[in-house]
Amino acid sequence: MSYVRPNIAVMAGYVPGEQPRPGTDIIKLNSNENPYPPSPQVVEVLRHFGDELLRRYPDPFARSFCQAIADVLGVPADWIIVGNGSDDLLNLLVRACADDAARPIVYPTPTYVLYRTLAALQPATVVEVPYPDDFQFPLKELVAAQGAITFIASPNSPSGHVVALPDLRDLAQQASGLVVVDEAYVDFAEASALSLVQEFDNVVVLRTLSKGYGLAGLRLGFGIANPALLAELFKVKDSYNVDAIAIALGTAAIRDQAYKNTCVAKIKTSRAALTKELRQLGFTVLDSHGNFVLATPPQPSAEHLYLALKEQGILVRYFKQPRLDDKLRISVGTEAQNHALIAALARLTHAS
Repeated sequence: MSYVRPNIAVMAGYVPGEQPRPGTDIIKLNSNENPYPPSPQVVEVLRHFGDELLRRYPDPFARSFCQAIADVLGVPADWIIVGNGSDDLLNLLVRACADDAARPIVYPTPTYVLYRTLAALQPATVVEVPYPDDFQFPLKELVAAQGAITFIASPNSPSGHVVALPDLRDLAQQASGLVVVDEAYVDFAEASALSLVQEFDNVVVLRTLSKGYGLAGLRLGFGIANPALLAELFKVKDSYNVDAIAIALGTAAIRDQAYKNTCVAKIKTSRAALTKELRQLGFTVLDSHGNFVLATPPQPSAEHLYLALKEQGILVRYFKQPRLDDKLRISVGTEAQNHALIAALARLTHAS
């Protein structure tokens, strides 16, 4: 006898990247974490965090964090909603907006597989629109699907490509429902859809502190959208979905743009070097606007290399699914980590 809903019993759960035990000597390049620590200002706030703030419930709207975002991004504070990571906000949007075939979830693939998982949890109908091999934006097909929500990851994972702003504008103009632009990796790119939020009342832009700010362990993200839409989403949000520590540390992180920008610049430089070195080994590597690259090895197979690297204490991401099972997604690490990866790949590919 099953005690869960039928859709839960038959669905496949989301599988995060492998997380080694703390203290394990592993080069971890599989979850797109920032290889550099968070801002010293974040550490200083944590060091002096008062116990009184732990006794009390946190601000349910994280207003100090919203004001910091508003000051940095130049958007009104009441256009911001905060979540326990941007995944929390993705879940909230699905719960609020998606349903059966009349209110489907639409997205181009390959992309972030959590969209599919959240749809199965609802449950909601899904329409997956394949990207062509050159990742040109399939605007016509996405519009025709008439999604209650159309998710667009830009930069996209695992491909690393960005969707051009004119394409996103055309989608917002023609879509019958919400257009949610998932900008988890925007700090490593040169373009954003943020300007569309005040142009269209059906556009939501999501961001996270996990990538550019080095705070994946904190779980803090935010969305920007028209206040009328946010008023509906607040009905679905958990009362205290973000804790007091996250609010305080996130506020410090957002306000230290100089530190974040320094780390991002180092990662972008390393990304270019890693791409060049992989191509010199014979890998086909897409140009990336994230803190990762998607690489197709010449030989042996991607799965073989993934397992062989794992044996040597280097974790990369392998997706055993169509269109990705011949590729590896590799997070950009420190210079030392990237050099160790390239050395290991040189041995493995030469040996084959």
